[in-house]
Amino acid sequence: MLSVFISNRLRASKHQAGLIGFLSKSSTLGVMLGVAVLIVALSVINGFEQQLKTRLLSVVPHVAYQAPYDPISSWPDKVSLLEAQPGIVAAAPEISVTAMVQFRGELKAAQVKGVDFLTHHKVSDVGQFINGAALASLSDDDIVLGRHIAAELGLERGDKLTLLVANPQADSPLAAPKRLNFVLAGVIDMGGPIDRTLALVSVNRLQQAMGLAQDQVTGLRAKVDDVFAAHQIAMSAGRALPDLVYVNSWFRTQGSLYQDIQMVRTIVYLVVFLIIAVASFNIVSSMVMEVKEKQADIAILKTMGAKDSTIFTTFAIQGVSYALIGALVGLFIGILLALNISDLFRAWVEMDGDNPLQGVYFIEFLPSQLMWFDVVAVLSITLVIAVLSCLYPAWQAVKVDPARVLGG
Repeated sequence: MLSVFISNRLRASKHQAGLIGFLSKSSTLGVMLGVAVLIVALSVINGFEQQLKTRLLSVVPHVAYQAPYDPISSWPDKVSLLEAQPGIVAAAPEISVTAMVQFRGELKAAQVKGVDFLTHHKVSDVGQFINGAALASLSDDDIVLGRHIAAELGLERGDKLTLLVANPQADSPLAAPKRLNFVLAGVIDMGGPIDRTLALVSVNRLQQAMGLAQDQVTGLRAKVDDVFAAHQIAMSAGRALPDLVYVNSWFRTQGSLYQDIQMVRTIVYLVVFLIIAVASFNIVSSMVMEVKEKQADIAILKTMGAKDSTIFTTFAIQGVSYALIGALVGLFIGILLALNISDLFRAWVEMDGDNPLQGVYFIEFLPSQLMWFDVVAVLSITLVIAVLSCLYPAWQAVKVDPARVLGG
Protein backbone atom coordinates (compact mmCIF):
# COMPACT_ATOMS: atom_id res chain seq x y z
CA MET A 1 0.00 0.00 0.00
CA LEU A 2 1.26 3.45 -0.92
CA SER A 3 0.37 4.92 2.49
CA VAL A 4 2.44 2.30 4.30
CA PHE A 5 5.42 2.90 2.01
CA ILE A 6 5.30 6.67 2.47
CA SER A 7 4.86 6.26 6.25
CA ASN A 8 7.99 4.08 6.44
CA ARG A 9 9.98 6.64 4.45
CA LEU A 10 8.84 9.44 6.73
CA ARG A 11 9.80 7.45 9.79
CA ALA A 12 13.26 6.78 8.39
CA SER A 13 13.79 10.44 7.58
CA LYS A 14 16.84 12.13 9.08
CA HIS A 15 14.58 14.67 10.75
CA GLN A 16 13.41 11.92 13.11
CA ALA A 17 16.67 12.30 15.00
CA GLY A 18 15.65 15.71 16.30
CA LEU A 19 12.90 16.83 18.67
CA ILE A 20 10.21 15.02 16.70
CA GLY A 21 12.16 11.77 17.00
CA PHE A 22 12.58 12.27 20.73
CA LEU A 23 8.84 12.89 21.23
CA SER A 24 7.86 9.87 19.14
CA LYS A 25 10.32 7.61 20.97
CA SER A 26 9.16 8.90 24.39
CA SER A 27 5.52 8.31 23.46
CA THR A 28 6.37 4.76 22.34
CA LEU A 29 8.25 4.20 25.60
CA GLY A 30 5.30 5.56 27.61
CA VAL A 31 2.85 3.21 25.90
CA MET A 32 5.25 0.31 26.41
CA LEU A 33 5.63 0.95 30.14
CA GLY A 34 1.90 1.56 30.61
CA VAL A 35 0.93 -1.69 28.87
CA ALA A 36 3.60 -3.72 30.69
CA VAL A 37 2.61 -2.33 34.11
CA LEU A 38 -1.08 -2.88 33.42
CA ILE A 39 -0.56 -6.52 32.36
CA VAL A 40 1.54 -7.27 35.46
CA ALA A 41 -0.81 -5.42 37.82
CA LEU A 42 -3.92 -7.13 36.46
CA SER A 43 -2.22 -10.53 36.63
CA VAL A 44 -1.30 -9.98 40.29
CA ILE A 45 -4.84 -8.81 41.11
CA ASN A 46 -6.26 -11.85 39.29
CA GLY A 47 -3.85 -13.99 41.31
CA PHE A 48 -5.07 -12.55 44.60
CA GLU A 49 -8.69 -13.08 43.57
CA GLN A 50 -7.95 -16.67 42.54
CA GLN A 51 -6.17 -17.38 45.83
CA LEU A 52 -9.08 -15.84 47.72
CA LYS A 53 -11.51 -18.23 46.03
CA THR A 54 -9.42 -21.39 45.83
CA ARG A 55 -7.34 -21.10 49.00
CA LEU A 56 -8.95 -18.88 51.64
CA LEU A 57 -12.61 -19.54 50.85
CA SER A 58 -11.90 -23.26 50.62
CA VAL A 59 -10.89 -23.24 54.30
CA VAL A 60 -12.83 -20.49 56.07
CA PRO A 61 -16.54 -21.20 56.61
CA HIS A 62 -18.83 -20.08 53.81
CA VAL A 63 -21.64 -20.04 56.35
CA ALA A 64 -21.41 -20.45 60.13
CA TYR A 65 -24.06 -20.78 62.84
CA GLN A 66 -22.77 -20.15 66.35
CA ALA A 67 -24.72 -20.82 69.54
CA PRO A 68 -24.33 -17.80 71.87
CA TYR A 69 -25.72 -19.44 75.03
CA ASP A 70 -26.99 -23.01 75.03
CA PRO A 71 -25.21 -25.55 72.80
CA ILE A 72 -26.82 -26.95 69.67
CA SER A 73 -28.32 -30.34 70.50
CA SER A 74 -28.89 -33.28 68.16
CA TRP A 75 -26.35 -31.91 65.70
CA PRO A 76 -26.66 -34.84 63.21
CA ASP A 77 -30.33 -33.92 62.72
CA LYS A 78 -29.45 -30.22 62.34
CA VAL A 79 -26.78 -31.08 59.77
CA SER A 80 -29.33 -33.07 57.75
CA LEU A 81 -31.78 -30.17 58.09
CA LEU A 82 -29.26 -27.68 56.74
CA GLU A 83 -28.20 -29.92 53.86
CA ALA A 84 -31.83 -30.07 52.76
CA GLN A 85 -31.95 -26.28 52.33
CA PRO A 86 -31.53 -24.66 48.88
CA GLY A 87 -27.98 -23.56 48.16
CA ILE A 88 -26.37 -25.66 50.91
CA VAL A 89 -23.94 -28.25 49.54
CA ALA A 90 -22.88 -29.79 52.86
CA ALA A 91 -22.83 -29.08 56.59
CA ALA A 92 -20.73 -30.27 59.52
CA PRO A 93 -20.43 -29.76 63.31
CA GLU A 94 -17.80 -27.54 64.87
CA ILE A 95 -16.64 -26.37 68.29
CA SER A 96 -14.42 -23.31 68.31
CA VAL A 97 -12.40 -22.19 71.35
CA THR A 98 -9.33 -20.12 72.02
CA ALA A 99 -6.64 -22.15 73.79
CA MET A 100 -2.94 -22.26 74.54
CA VAL A 101 -0.61 -24.82 73.01
CA GLN A 102 2.11 -25.87 75.49
CA PHE A 103 5.33 -27.67 74.62
CA ARG A 104 8.42 -27.88 76.83
CA GLY A 105 7.39 -24.88 78.87
CA GLU A 106 6.63 -22.67 75.83
CA LEU A 107 3.12 -21.38 75.19
CA LYS A 108 1.43 -20.25 71.99
CA ALA A 109 -2.16 -19.05 71.52
CA ALA A 110 -4.27 -20.83 68.92
CA GLN A 111 -7.80 -20.83 67.56
CA VAL A 112 -8.75 -24.45 68.17
CA LYS A 113 -11.56 -26.00 66.16
CA GLY A 114 -13.09 -29.29 67.12
CA VAL A 115 -14.25 -31.00 63.94
CA ASP A 116 -15.49 -34.37 62.79
CA PHE A 117 -12.44 -35.73 60.98
CA LEU A 118 -14.56 -38.06 58.85
CA THR A 119 -16.93 -35.41 57.43
CA HIS A 120 -14.96 -32.16 57.68
CA HIS A 121 -13.70 -32.53 54.09
CA LYS A 122 -17.25 -31.89 52.89
CA VAL A 123 -17.16 -28.28 54.12
CA SER A 124 -13.44 -27.47 54.03
CA ASP A 125 -10.44 -28.21 51.83
CA VAL A 126 -7.97 -27.70 54.66
CA GLY A 127 -6.90 -31.32 54.21
CA GLN A 128 -5.18 -30.32 50.95
CA PHE A 129 -2.84 -28.06 52.91
CA ILE A 130 -1.94 -30.52 55.68
CA ASN A 131 1.53 -32.01 55.57
CA GLY A 132 1.32 -35.34 57.34
CA ALA A 133 -1.50 -37.80 57.87
CA ALA A 134 -4.76 -37.52 55.97
CA LEU A 135 -7.51 -35.73 57.88
CA ALA A 136 -9.91 -38.68 57.75
CA SER A 137 -7.29 -41.02 59.24
CA LEU A 138 -6.71 -38.97 62.42
CA SER A 139 -7.74 -40.25 65.83
CA ASP A 140 -9.12 -38.44 68.87
CA ASP A 141 -5.59 -38.10 70.30
CA ASP A 142 -4.22 -36.34 67.20
CA ILE A 143 -3.91 -32.61 66.60
CA VAL A 144 -3.07 -30.59 63.49
CA LEU A 145 -1.32 -27.23 63.98
CA GLY A 146 -0.54 -24.29 61.76
CA ARG A 147 3.00 -24.31 60.40
CA HIS A 148 4.09 -21.18 62.28
CA ILE A 149 2.70 -22.42 65.60
CA ALA A 150 4.63 -25.67 65.27
CA ALA A 151 7.80 -23.87 64.15
CA GLU A 152 7.75 -21.32 66.99
CA LEU A 153 7.30 -24.07 69.58
CA GLY A 154 9.87 -26.34 67.94
CA LEU A 155 7.33 -29.10 67.35
CA GLU A 156 7.75 -31.96 64.93
CA ARG A 157 5.38 -34.69 63.85
CA GLY A 158 4.95 -37.30 66.57
CA ASP A 159 5.73 -34.90 69.44
CA LYS A 160 3.38 -34.88 72.41
CA LEU A 161 1.94 -31.53 73.48
CA THR A 162 -0.62 -30.12 75.86
CA LEU A 163 -3.62 -27.98 75.04
CA LEU A 164 -4.80 -25.62 77.79
CA VAL A 165 -8.53 -24.96 77.46
CA ALA A 166 -10.60 -22.75 79.76
CA ASN A 167 -12.89 -24.73 82.04
CA PRO A 168 -16.46 -23.59 81.28
CA GLN A 169 -17.81 -25.51 84.28
CA ALA A 170 -15.58 -23.76 86.82
CA ASP A 171 -17.18 -21.34 89.30
CA SER A 172 -14.33 -18.85 89.04
CA PRO A 173 -12.92 -17.35 85.81
CA LEU A 174 -9.48 -17.71 87.38
CA ALA A 175 -9.84 -21.48 87.75
CA ALA A 176 -7.11 -23.66 86.32
CA PRO A 177 -7.67 -24.60 82.67
CA LYS A 178 -8.24 -28.13 81.52
CA ARG A 179 -5.17 -29.86 80.15
CA LEU A 180 -5.66 -32.02 77.07
CA ASN A 181 -2.80 -34.15 75.76
CA PHE A 182 -2.35 -34.62 72.00
CA VAL A 183 0.14 -35.93 69.48
CA LEU A 184 1.10 -33.69 66.57
CA ALA A 185 -0.08 -35.58 63.48
CA GLY A 186 0.23 -32.91 60.78
CA VAL A 187 1.02 -29.30 59.96
CA ILE A 188 -1.16 -26.83 58.05
CA ASP A 189 0.85 -25.02 55.39
CA MET A 190 -1.34 -22.52 53.54
CA GLY A 191 1.20 -19.71 53.31
CA GLY A 192 -0.88 -17.16 55.23
CA PRO A 193 -2.16 -15.99 58.62
CA ILE A 194 -4.13 -19.22 59.12
CA ASP A 195 -0.80 -20.97 59.61
CA ARG A 196 -0.27 -18.78 62.69
CA THR A 197 -3.61 -19.35 64.40
CA LEU A 198 -5.44 -22.54 63.44
CA ALA A 199 -5.41 -25.87 65.26
CA LEU A 200 -7.66 -28.84 64.50
CA VAL A 201 -8.67 -31.51 66.99
CA SER A 202 -11.42 -34.09 67.25
CA VAL A 203 -14.82 -32.70 68.17
CA ASN A 204 -15.15 -35.56 70.68
CA ARG A 205 -12.22 -34.31 72.77
CA LEU A 206 -13.59 -30.78 73.02
CA GLN A 207 -17.05 -32.12 73.87
CA GLN A 208 -15.53 -33.96 76.81
CA ALA A 209 -13.45 -30.96 77.87
CA MET A 210 -16.44 -28.59 77.77
CA GLY A 211 -18.86 -31.00 79.41
CA LEU A 212 -21.04 -31.38 76.33
CA ALA A 213 -23.03 -34.43 75.38
CA GLN A 214 -22.01 -36.47 72.35
CA ASP A 215 -24.72 -34.90 70.20
CA GLN A 216 -24.01 -31.32 71.34
CA VAL A 217 -21.76 -28.74 69.63
CA THR A 218 -21.41 -24.98 69.81
CA GLY A 219 -21.58 -24.36 66.08
CA LEU A 220 -22.41 -25.62 62.62
CA ARG A 221 -20.72 -24.67 59.38
CA ALA A 222 -21.96 -25.10 55.85
CA LYS A 223 -20.59 -25.01 52.32
CA VAL A 224 -22.70 -23.25 49.68
CA ASP A 225 -22.90 -23.68 45.91
CA ASP A 226 -22.54 -19.95 45.23
CA VAL A 227 -20.01 -18.17 47.46
CA PHE A 228 -21.20 -14.76 46.27
CA ALA A 229 -24.71 -15.52 47.51
CA ALA A 230 -23.46 -16.94 50.82
CA HIS A 231 -25.08 -14.32 53.04
CA GLN A 232 -28.53 -14.72 51.48
CA ILE A 233 -28.25 -18.52 51.65
CA ALA A 234 -27.08 -18.30 55.27
CA MET A 235 -30.07 -16.22 56.33
CA SER A 236 -32.55 -18.37 54.41
CA ALA A 237 -31.17 -21.71 55.66
CA GLY A 238 -30.76 -20.39 59.20
CA ARG A 239 -34.52 -19.92 59.53
CA ALA A 240 -34.92 -23.70 59.38
CA LEU A 241 -32.87 -24.18 62.57
CA PRO A 242 -34.93 -24.29 65.78
CA ASP A 243 -31.95 -23.18 67.88
CA LEU A 244 -30.96 -19.62 68.78
CA VAL A 245 -27.81 -18.99 66.74
CA TYR A 246 -25.71 -16.18 65.38
CA VAL A 247 -25.67 -16.28 61.57
CA ASN A 248 -22.41 -15.47 59.88
CA SER A 249 -20.91 -15.75 56.39
CA TRP A 250 -17.56 -15.19 54.77
CA PHE A 251 -18.80 -11.78 53.56
CA ARG A 252 -18.64 -10.51 57.14
CA THR A 253 -15.21 -11.95 57.87
CA GLN A 254 -13.48 -11.70 54.48
CA GLY A 255 -15.84 -9.57 52.37
CA SER A 256 -13.82 -6.38 52.82
CA LEU A 257 -10.81 -8.19 51.37
CA TYR A 258 -12.73 -9.10 48.23
CA GLN A 259 -14.03 -5.55 47.89
CA ASP A 260 -10.50 -4.20 48.30
CA ILE A 261 -9.30 -6.42 45.46
CA GLN A 262 -12.05 -5.14 43.15
CA MET A 263 -11.37 -1.53 44.16
CA VAL A 264 -7.64 -1.92 43.46
CA ARG A 265 -8.47 -3.43 40.06
CA THR A 266 -10.56 -0.36 39.17
CA ILE A 267 -7.86 2.04 40.38
CA VAL A 268 -5.16 0.21 38.42
CA TYR A 269 -7.25 0.36 35.24
CA LEU A 270 -7.87 4.08 35.71
CA VAL A 271 -4.31 5.10 36.61
CA VAL A 272 -2.51 3.03 33.99
CA PHE A 273 -4.88 3.98 31.19
CA LEU A 274 -4.28 7.60 32.13
CA ILE A 275 -0.57 6.89 31.69
CA ILE A 276 -1.29 5.41 28.25
CA ALA A 277 -3.48 8.42 27.43
CA VAL A 278 -0.65 10.81 28.36
CA ALA A 279 1.72 8.82 26.17
CA SER A 280 -0.81 9.02 23.35
CA PHE A 281 -0.98 12.78 23.83
CA ASN A 282 2.76 12.83 23.13
CA ILE A 283 1.95 11.06 19.87
CA VAL A 284 -0.42 13.93 19.03
CA SER A 285 2.29 16.50 19.80
CA SER A 286 4.96 14.74 17.75
CA MET A 287 2.57 14.14 14.85
CA VAL A 288 1.43 17.79 14.76
CA MET A 289 5.06 18.94 14.69
CA GLU A 290 5.84 16.39 11.98
CA VAL A 291 2.94 17.59 9.84
CA LYS A 292 4.24 21.15 10.18
CA GLU A 293 7.74 20.05 9.18
CA LYS A 294 6.56 17.87 6.31
CA GLN A 295 4.26 20.44 4.71
CA ALA A 296 6.48 20.73 1.66
CA ASP A 297 6.55 16.95 1.19
CA ILE A 298 2.78 16.77 1.62
CA ALA A 299 2.30 19.55 -0.94
CA ILE A 300 4.53 17.76 -3.44
CA LEU A 301 2.61 14.52 -2.95
CA LYS A 302 -0.65 16.36 -3.58
CA THR A 303 0.67 17.96 -6.77
CA MET A 304 1.71 14.50 -7.91
CA GLY A 305 -1.88 13.33 -7.56
CA ALA A 306 -1.95 11.82 -4.06
CA LYS A 307 -5.49 11.67 -2.75
CA ASP A 308 -6.52 13.16 0.58
CA SER A 309 -7.33 9.65 1.81
CA THR A 310 -3.76 8.59 1.03
CA ILE A 311 -2.30 11.53 2.98
CA PHE A 312 -4.68 10.91 5.90
CA THR A 313 -3.92 7.19 6.02
CA THR A 314 -0.18 7.82 5.78
CA PHE A 315 0.00 9.94 8.91
CA ALA A 316 -2.62 7.85 10.76
CA ILE A 317 -0.55 4.74 10.14
CA GLN A 318 2.59 6.50 11.30
CA GLY A 319 0.97 7.60 14.57
CA VAL A 320 -0.62 4.22 15.21
CA SER A 321 2.70 2.49 14.52
CA TYR A 322 4.32 4.40 17.40
CA ALA A 323 1.67 3.09 19.78
CA LEU A 324 1.57 -0.38 18.22
CA ILE A 325 5.32 -0.88 18.63
CA GLY A 326 5.12 0.26 22.24
CA ALA A 327 2.05 -1.88 22.92
CA LEU A 328 3.57 -5.06 21.44
CA VAL A 329 6.87 -4.63 23.27
CA GLY A 330 4.96 -3.78 26.46
CA LEU A 331 2.81 -6.90 26.05
CA PHE A 332 5.90 -9.07 25.65
CA ILE A 333 7.56 -7.58 28.75
CA GLY A 334 4.32 -7.65 30.74
CA ILE A 335 3.52 -11.27 29.88
CA LEU A 336 7.09 -12.33 30.66
CA LEU A 337 6.99 -10.60 34.06
CA ALA A 338 3.46 -11.83 34.84
CA LEU A 339 4.45 -15.44 34.25
CA ASN A 340 7.52 -15.14 36.48
CA ILE A 341 6.54 -12.50 39.06
CA SER A 342 5.90 -15.10 41.79
CA ASP A 343 9.38 -16.61 41.40
CA LEU A 344 10.98 -13.16 41.18
CA PHE A 345 9.20 -12.08 44.37
CA ARG A 346 10.27 -15.26 46.16
CA ALA A 347 13.88 -14.75 45.09
CA TRP A 348 13.77 -11.12 46.22
CA VAL A 349 12.38 -12.10 49.64
CA GLU A 350 15.07 -14.75 50.08
CA MET A 351 17.74 -12.22 49.19
CA ASP A 352 16.32 -9.36 51.26
CA GLY A 353 15.12 -11.47 54.18
CA ASP A 354 11.96 -9.40 54.68
CA ASN A 355 8.55 -10.36 53.32
CA PRO A 356 6.27 -7.29 53.03
CA LEU A 357 3.20 -9.53 52.68
CA GLN A 358 3.82 -11.44 55.90
CA GLY A 359 1.06 -10.83 58.41
CA VAL A 360 -0.64 -8.33 56.10
CA TYR A 361 -2.59 -10.39 53.57
CA PHE A 362 -4.19 -13.81 53.68
CA ILE A 363 -1.19 -15.19 51.76
CA GLU A 364 2.52 -14.54 52.15
CA PHE A 365 3.55 -14.88 48.52
CA LEU A 366 2.81 -12.84 45.39
CA PRO A 367 0.34 -14.74 43.19
CA SER A 368 -0.15 -14.17 39.48
CA GLN A 369 -2.77 -15.36 37.03
CA LEU A 370 -2.41 -14.17 33.45
CA MET A 371 -5.77 -13.95 31.69
CA TRP A 372 -5.69 -13.61 27.92
CA PHE A 373 -8.88 -11.57 28.04
CA ASP A 374 -6.93 -8.87 29.86
CA VAL A 375 -4.17 -9.02 27.24
CA VAL A 376 -6.64 -8.60 24.39
CA ALA A 377 -8.54 -5.86 26.24
CA VAL A 378 -5.37 -3.88 27.01
CA LEU A 379 -4.12 -4.14 23.43
CA SER A 380 -7.51 -3.21 21.99
CA ILE A 381 -8.05 -0.19 24.23
CA THR A 382 -4.48 1.01 23.65
CA LEU A 383 -4.96 0.86 19.89
CA VAL A 384 -8.30 2.66 20.12
CA ILE A 385 -6.66 5.47 22.12
CA ALA A 386 -3.81 5.58 19.58
CA VAL A 387 -6.18 5.79 16.62
CA LEU A 388 -8.18 8.58 18.24
CA SER A 389 -4.99 10.49 19.02
CA CYS A 390 -3.90 10.31 15.37
CA LEU A 391 -7.10 11.65 13.83
CA TYR A 392 -6.39 15.32 14.41
CA PRO A 393 -2.75 15.35 13.09
CA ALA A 394 -3.79 13.29 10.05
CA TRP A 395 -6.64 15.69 9.36
CA GLN A 396 -4.23 18.62 9.62
CA ALA A 397 -2.03 16.95 6.98
CA VAL A 398 -5.00 16.68 4.63
CA LYS A 399 -5.69 20.44 4.99
CA VAL A 400 -2.21 21.45 3.74
CA ASP A 401 -2.60 23.79 0.73
CA PRO A 402 0.07 23.01 -1.93
CA ALA A 403 -0.32 26.43 -3.58
CA ARG A 404 0.37 28.27 -0.32
CA VAL A 405 3.25 26.03 0.75
CA LEU A 406 5.06 25.75 -2.59
CA GLY A 407 4.16 29.22 -3.79
CA GLY A 408 5.67 30.85 -0.66
